[in-house]
Amino acid sequence: MTSLKLVGADATAHKLWGGRFSGDSAAALDALNRSIGVDFRLWPFDIRLSKAWAVALWSAGVLTVDESQRLERGLDGVAARFRAGTTPLPSDEDVHTMIDRLLHDEIGDLASKLHTGRSRNDQVATATRLWTMDACAALDASVRQLQRVLLDHAIALEAEGALMPAYTHMQRAQPVAAAHWMLAHFWPLERDRLRLSHTARSTATLPLGSGAIAGCAYPISRVLLQGSLGFSRLSPNSIDAVSDRDFVAELLFTVAMMAGHLSRLAEDLILYGTTEFGFVQFGDAYTTGSSMMPQKRNPDALELARGSGARMLGDLTALLATLKGLPSGYNKDLQDDKRALFDAVDTAQLVLPAVAGALAECTFRTDRMRDALSSSMMATDLADYLVLRGATFREAHASVGQLIRESEESGISLHALPFKSFTAAHTRFGPDVFEALSPAASVERRDIHGATGPTAVKEQIAAARSALS
Repeated sequence: MTSLKLVGADATAHKLWGGRFSGDSAAALDALNRSIGVDFRLWPFDIRLSKAWAVALWSAGVLTVDESQRLERGLDGVAARFRAGTTPLPSDEDVHTMIDRLLHDEIGDLASKLHTGRSRNDQVATATRLWTMDACAALDASVRQLQRVLLDHAIALEAEGALMPAYTHMQRAQPVAAAHWMLAHFWPLERDRLRLSHTARSTATLPLGSGAIAGCAYPISRVLLQGSLGFSRLSPNSIDAVSDRDFVAELLFTVAMMAGHLSRLAEDLILYGTTEFGFVQFGDAYTTGSSMMPQKRNPDALELARGSGARMLGDLTALLATLKGLPSGYNKDLQDDKRALFDAVDTAQLVLPAVAGALAECTFRTDRMRDALSSSMMATDLADYLVLRGATFREAHASVGQLIRESEESGISLHALPFKSFTAAHTRFGPDVFEALSPAASVERRDIHGATGPTAVKEQIAAARSALS
């Protein structure tokens, strides 16, 4: 697709700010200043807000009805050219300049009236907020897709009654329902969705009408703009409005936090998919092989998801470092807010479907999970056994520790130690002590809300279903 040519004017004439300059800007500055390679994707939102601005100018008596309608039709024509594949010219400093140039092509000099009373400062802030509101909704949908996969696996594992070791410090800790482990990755994502909804609400503050810094000199109805563009409130201060990028930082934090949660899920799956664990068997669609070792199956999608968290954290750090050094009002440093914003959201939208797909095709080896359970993992249950028979927990802890030491030194599993070893450790141990060494009994005893017991896990599954309904 070829670029559109300027009609009847030199490209420099289409700069929005050149009136007080007698010469051309340096090529090196133009190269540094040109942002259209990043902000080009804002064009649907800029056209949408520009159409609303045309109506607001008519409402304020700046334009006639005919002029306002011609501007709207002209902007529709510009949108059609974008959809047809129109690409920028070297003279297009940013997407706003490009739209202005194309609008002049469509309707002539009337296009020059559209920028009355507004600045690129409030214009770009509004377009970026509109884009971010859409991004929050799109990210929410992608997170929900992954949550559904997690929930489907949890339901299947719960129906099978699958048990597995849970780990602290990467050491076997206590037995849990495998569905409980799976849902441990569902709820962080639910918190991410809550943060997305909060970000969407805080983003829905309209800056349009703030001008460059002092507000608009024409009697524009900002309430009309708010309603037509779908914002929930008006910015209360024009100086703050053109420089406020809190909403970008909030979304970048949410995405970085989400990336951390995805990384943790990916790490669990990668680890449990090793031969040494064998809890997870990967599928074909989201893994790759080795160019040298024919037997390899590499969980590349999960590894890339794990690695991408660093990139999204970097985007957040870059923006926060930029914002902390700025005075009030608009500064050109803010031009890079979109580079970080778009990169983080784009990366998240690559990672989320890949993780959902990789997880969906995983097979869980519940036999390997069960085989990884050992009687030493019921040490806490032994201590609880003594507590229920009148011992203090510290006393019980020491007695069970003695049994664990004997088990390790003799090479005999805890459940295989003779009964006399238990009575030697504490006189309150009775013949029923071996029942406390059952993984299933251990899980069943922990049936309070939020725990790993059968009723508690069923309640979690019901709550997860409700969260997605």
